[in-house]
Amino acid sequence: MENYSVLLVDDDPKLLELLANYFRKEQFTVLTAQDGEEALRVFRKDQPQLLVLDLMLPKIDGRDVCRTIRQESTVPIIMLTARDAEFDRLMGLELGADDYVTKPFSMRELVARVRALLRRTYGAYGKGKESLAETVIRAGDLELDMDRHLLFQKEPGTGTCKSIELTPIEFSLLEVLMKSPGHVYNRLQLMENSHGFAFDGYERTIDAHIRNLRKKIEPDSRNPRYILTVYGIGYKFGG
Repeated sequence: MENYSVLLVDDDPKLLELLANYFRKEQFTVLTAQDGEEALRVFRKDQPQLLVLDLMLPKIDGRDVCRTIRQESTVPIIMLTARDAEFDRLMGLELGADDYVTKPFSMRELVARVRALLRRTYGAYGKGKESLAETVIRAGDLELDMDRHLLFQKEPGTGTCKSIELTPIEFSLLEVLMKSPGHVYNRLQLMENSHGFAFDGYERTIDAHIRNLRKKIEPDSRNPRYILTVYGIGYKFGG
């Protein structure tokens, strides 16, 4: 795998040093920060390819750091949280994080999750040049350009298109759904296809990402036109 740059953010200096040493051993270029202000400063200066971001930080809270970065970038973000409450984990996802890991965690699992997200973000769209028909998926007023990792939506009555920024996981989810319109996926299947792994207990992660996607692409997210819920099973694309 390419030598990716990762920004690790945690206010515990011992854990941060442990994380940094482990990631360096795994051939990552490592940047670190111990508070929210430093995290934003390092992110803007060095433009890392992925963030591992603690939820509880001094100066600027991790949730505010995530919210600010999402306004500036679609860089993949994995949030760390010591809290067990599902509300806190889902809040991070609602703010635009791609995944979360609850402390205490296995270093090996964290690195595996990072690698899976990096593959989804940077490795899935540069495998040779295919024809335009194979790299662009169109449905209704949506156009998903897989080669350039962009989503466009036609604006009603104008004939023009606007670009919609998606996080890596949102893009992967939409790609899976748009490639098989009408096919019903359960949450674990969507997690496997979008995250690169699937396991029990994280199904609500998909629900949070679907809500974020609907806010971005649906004219009325409460009455979706594209991403439809199949109650008791999961989701399908209906555009």
